[in-house]
Amino acid sequence: MIVSIRRIAKVAMMAGALFTAGCSQTSGDASAKRTEFNIGWSIYAGWMPWPYAQQAGIVKKWADKYGIKINIVQVNDYVESVNQYTAGKLDGVTVANMDALTIPAAGGKDTSAIIVGDYSNGNDGILMKGAGDLKAIKGKQVNLVELSVSHYLLARGLSSVGLSMSDVRTMNTGDADIVGAFASADVTAAVAWNPQLSTMKAQPGAKEVFSSADIPGEILDLLVVDTATLKANPNLGKALAGIWYDTVALMKRQDAEGKAARAGMAKLAGATPEAFDSQLTTTYLYADPKAAVAATAAPALVTTMTRVRDFSFSKGLFKGAASADAVGISFPGGKTLGDPQHVTLRFDESYMKLAADGKL
Repeated sequence: MIVSIRRIAKVAMMAGALFTAGCSQTSGDASAKRTEFNIGWSIYAGWMPWPYAQQAGIVKKWADKYGIKINIVQVNDYVESVNQYTAGKLDGVTVANMDALTIPAAGGKDTSAIIVGDYSNGNDGILMKGAGDLKAIKGKQVNLVELSVSHYLLARGLSSVGLSMSDVRTMNTGDADIVGAFASADVTAAVAWNPQLSTMKAQPGAKEVFSSADIPGEILDLLVVDTATLKANPNLGKALAGIWYDTVALMKRQDAEGKAARAGMAKLAGATPEAFDSQLTTTYLYADPKAAVAATAAPALVTTMTRVRDFSFSKGLFKGAASADAVGISFPGGKTLGDPQHVTLRFDESYMKLAADGKL
C-alpha cells in the first residue's frame, strides 16, 4: 500500500520553518557554479517517476548530457524532506504547492517551481456517513489532519455549498489514525487522502460528498529548486525537465515497457502494481510539457494560489506576517501576487517550455 505522506500536519512545520531566518540559510554558496546536485523526494504516486528514473538510468542519461551529476535522494518523512530543502541541505525537493508556499517561501527561501508534475484529481476527499449531500455536514465534527491540504479541501468544499469553517468543528486526527477514527460510531464526517481515503470509502454507509476532482488543478505537486542555484546552474533545470518527461512518457505507455516501469515505481513505493495503478487514476499527470506550460501560465493558477495563500494566512501559516501579501509569488508573463519586493515562490515554466519545444 502506498503511504501518501506529502501532506502531514503542519504543526511540526510551523515550529521549524516560518519566518525564521535560520531555516532559510543555505549551507553553501547557492550562486556558485557546480557539477553535483541533490534532489529530495518522498513517497507519493505522482513523485515516484523520480526514483524510478534514477534506477532506470534516465537520470544519468540527462545528467551526462549536461555534464553534471544528480543524486535523487529519498527522505522517508515528507515534512523532513521539505525542511531539509529549506535548510539548504537539498538543492530541490518534491512538494505540494501549499507546502512550497508555507514552508520554504514563507521562510524566506527563494524557490522556483520548475516542474508542475501533477494535480490531485480525486486523491483527496470529504466523506460522510448516512448523508449524500455536503450541506448535511453543517454543525458536525469533522476529523482531519488540521492545517494540511485536507483542511484546505474542507474549506473549499464548504464554500461550494454556501457554508464556512465556522459551520463545522474540526478534530485534528493524524493520517495514521484517520481510518480507525472514521470507523467509530461517533465520527460521521472526515477528510482524508489516498490510500486511507479508499479504505474509508469502503466502510458501510460512507459516501464521498466532495473531492479534489471538484477543484481540479488546485492541489498541485511540484518539483522546486533553489532559485539562486538554478540561476547559476541552468543545466540543472534542463536535465531535470528531460528526466521528468522521459520518465512520465515511459510510465504512460500501455505496452510491456510501460507496465514494467509502473511496476518498478510501485515496488519503490512499497505498493502492489494494482494499488499503484489505482492511485494513478486519481492523479492527473502532466505528461505533455505543453499542457504543463499552459497550466502554469494560465490565469487559473493565480486564482488557485490566491485561495491557497489566503487560506494559509488565515490559519497562521504565515507566522509573523502582517498580511497575506507578505509573501510574493511570481508567475509566467511577469504577473506577481503579493509583495513584488519579496518574491520567494516563482512558477518558472521556462524549463518545461524547452521540453515542449524539443530544445533540451
